Amino acid sequence: MKKTVMILALAAMSISMYSCRETTQEKTEEAAEAIGNDIEDGAREAGEKIERGAKKVGEEIDEEIHDTDDVNNVEETDDTVQ
Repeated sequence: MKKTVMILALAAMSISMYSCRETTQEKTEEAAEAIGNDIEDGAREAGEKIERGAKKVGEEIDEEIHDTDDVNNVEETDDTVQ
């Protein structure tokens, strides 16, 4: 009788441990997916900021080349008396 109770107890513990392992694995997979999504969103935002910065730099270079540099929202050229 004692052996039967011990075997049943061990079987119950094994089943519960297996169930916990599956739950832990599922939570780990969900967390990893969330981290991946956060990284993807951050990379997209960084790329957009880099593109905006590159566009601003390009505009500034163009203004310098064409002597239309805009300082304090006042367009100046070489002909402007200072």
